[in-house]
Formats: sequence, structure tokens, C-alpha cells
Amino acid sequence: MSGSKIPFAPKGETATAMTEPFRAIALTVNGEDVRETVEARMSLVDFLRDRLGLTGSHVGCEQGACGACTVRLDDVTVRGCLVLAVQCAGSRVDTIEGVSDTGEIADLQDAFVRRNALQCGFCTPGMLLAAQELLAQGGVPSREEIRAHLSGNYCRCTGYQAIVDAVEAVARARLCSPSPSSGRAGVGSFPRQELASRAPTLPSARPAGPRRFPAAGR
Repeated sequence: MSGSKIPFAPKGETATAMTEPFRAIALTVNGEDVRETVEARMSLVDFLRDRLGLTGSHVGCEQGACGACTVRLDDVTVRGCLVLAVQCAGSRVDTIEGVSDTGEIADLQDAFVRRNALQCGFCTPGMLLAAQELLAQGGVPSREEIRAHLSGNYCRCTGYQAIVDAVEAVARARLCSPSPSSGRAGVGSFPRQELASRAPTLPSARPAGPRRFPAAGR
């Protein structure tokens, strides 16, 4: 029926509107308001990478299996290849760049470097976001719980052992000393320039000031 609601439509939108080939959307990305006109079929990860220049979210299997495109949508991790950009209208999206810049995962990034939990770095942004989602629940998860939570994020290099070690170590450290190593915004103790030099595939600190997104169509 014309005008009826459809699953996964942007907030307040209708089936009729969703048939349009291009849509104007407004959302918040890493704390900044973004307004763009996009193809209705454009995935969220392509929108972030190609339109906003946020390339920390990687494109892997494009089937939601590898986890390389993981981002946060309204504080819940999702696969950027399975979500359409138009579905995020009115929502908040946080990418690895935004979460890294706040210092929220500084201790987790530090642990990944120190325990050699990353090699090529392709899976690392998604792995970090998934790990932080688990750690944000508090307490110290078992190694089995860590493996289960990260099971949707593939790593072809490390064999996972070092990743589990890093996540477990951070969980224990946060429990014993919630500050300054808790990873909360602005209080992380991670040496970010060191990570940038050792693992250039991870986002490094950018100069302060508003992000200037590329204009639509460029």
C-alpha cells in the first residue's frame, strides 16, 4: 500500500519515498552534523569512505561476515556493508577515527601494539570497535567470552591469541585502575604517535578543529 512503513526505512520515511534513486540525508558522524545527497542503494561503508573520506572502516567480504567494515550506529556496532546510508538518516555514526580521536580506546590500542595483536592492520579497526563494545559492559570477560564476541571479526594474520590476550589485559587493567587507563574520552594514556609509526593502517591523531568533508559530487 502506498505510503506504508517498510522495514529498515530511515526514521519517519515511507515506502514511496524509498523508491527515489537519490536521497538527501542528515546524520551525525563522529559528533559532527553531515548533510549529503546519496544514492538510495549506497552502503554506509561506501558513504563513509568515498563521500566523507573516513577510510578506517575497510571493505572486505561485503557480506557482513568479516567485520572489517564495523562501525557504531547509535552506540551499537553494525556491519557498514549491510547498512544503507539512507537508513542512517537521523542517527549517529561513530567510526574508528572518531572513537580513536576521543581517546576512548587509547589503552586498547596500546595493548594491541604491545602484544603484537595486529600485523597487516586490515581487520584492526573493526576488531577494536568490537572489543570496546565488549569491554564497555564492564568486568573481566572470560577468554571464551572474548573469542565469542570477536568471532564475527576475521583476522588472517595473528591467529587471534594475541588479540584475546590484549583484550583480556585491558579488561583487567580497567577493573583495577578505571582512570587514567580506562579508555574514557580524554583520559587515555596511549602514545598515539608511536602507534601511527608502528601501525600506519590505524587512524592517527588529526589536528584539532572541525572536519571538512568533501563536497557532494567531488
